[in-house]
Amino acid sequence: MAIASAVALVSLLAYATVRHFVGTSMVDMIVYRAEGAAVAHGRDLYALRVTEWNLPATYPPFAAMLFVPTTWFGIGFLRVAITAGNVALLGVLAALSFKLVGFPRRELRPVGVVLVAGLGVWLEPVFTTLRYGQINLALACLILWDLTRPDGHRGKGVAIGIAAGIKLTPGLFAVYLLITGRVRAAFTAGLTFLGTFLLGALVLPDATYGFWTKYLFDSTRVGKTVIVDNQSVRGAVARLLHTENPGLLATAAGAAVAIAGLAVAAWAYRSARWAPRAEAWGVCCAAVTAVLISPISWTHHWVWCVPVLVLLAAEAAHERSRPAAVRKARWRVILGVTLLGFLCFGMWVVPHKGDLDLHLPATHQLPASVYPLLGLCFLTVAALRVRSRRIAAGAPLVRLPRQRTADGTQQAPAAR
Repeated sequence: MAIASAVALVSLLAYATVRHFVGTSMVDMIVYRAEGAAVAHGRDLYALRVTEWNLPATYPPFAAMLFVPTTWFGIGFLRVAITAGNVALLGVLAALSFKLVGFPRRELRPVGVVLVAGLGVWLEPVFTTLRYGQINLALACLILWDLTRPDGHRGKGVAIGIAAGIKLTPGLFAVYLLITGRVRAAFTAGLTFLGTFLLGALVLPDATYGFWTKYLFDSTRVGKTVIVDNQSVRGAVARLLHTENPGLLATAAGAAVAIAGLAVAAWAYRSARWAPRAEAWGVCCAAVTAVLISPISWTHHWVWCVPVLVLLAAEAAHERSRPAAVRKARWRVILGVTLLGFLCFGMWVVPHKGDLDLHLPATHQLPASVYPLLGLCFLTVAALRVRSRRIAAGAPLVRLPRQRTADGTQQAPAAR
């Protein structure tokens, strides 16, 4: 533990040095504080514009209500507190990821938490979350805490509902719970989300009406689809087509990914009899699907890379433990490529200032859309893994209906 703590401390000191020289605006933190001030002082929440970029409020009123305590402190204090809090949340996310995946052994997990908290700041989604003062790590921790609770727990789904009330996209995890048979938890998440809506409507009726009838559908408030900051399927298609409005093609691509991603997530979960870490694969597939299909997924939304990397590390460790005669290096290669992808800062390397996002050549498309490519590859690998595990076990690829025999009794289908 002493060595791990020293490594983590050196990494964080190096991060602090780099952060000092590259500059850290923490603009999203400033927007959150302005939203809280608008609620506290009764001002129009969705009319505010702050920072030199004239950034507006884009979250539901319930989120703005939660930001009120940030108005009690100065910006200087908030910069330090939120940065320290996010580093702590990174450690919490690591601990929850270890619990989800069941890796590494329990006695090694404290060391793993310290190392991830110290070294994980160099992952681009985490680096950018810290740089902007974002809340993605908090939302990911809420969701994973909920999903790692026993399915029979009465409160399972509450944290997902709260996360969806803050930022909407986590609502996809309620769909994941529903299609994997956790109906009560899915409805608990839905009712909790409804509660956040009603609370917002009670405290901020005008803002609630404006958000759900107008501002939610105004994509210009969030940002431009085509810029490299947007690492969703829609953003990748926009850059590929050299247009700010990719239209029906991007919508169709997003819908196809949503269906396929949720199908793979459910398939992975329902394959627990034949494949280890089934729930972890299901959750990670749902998370990757959520960020892929959102119209705009900024790079910092991809903090789900932490549980994804833990899951791939578990597969690589299992592969490494096999006898040398049958050992392969597939999972270690996949882990290495994925880790490199989240460390490379590829989207920031390509020229993208001004309107250059609209005119990226073919050679720049891959680094400019590295996260969508990684996400689609991850879903493909997950599907191939489930398929191979089922075939190896002689199990049916999908659950088939029971067949009736001539005497009217039901007979289970043969494995295919």
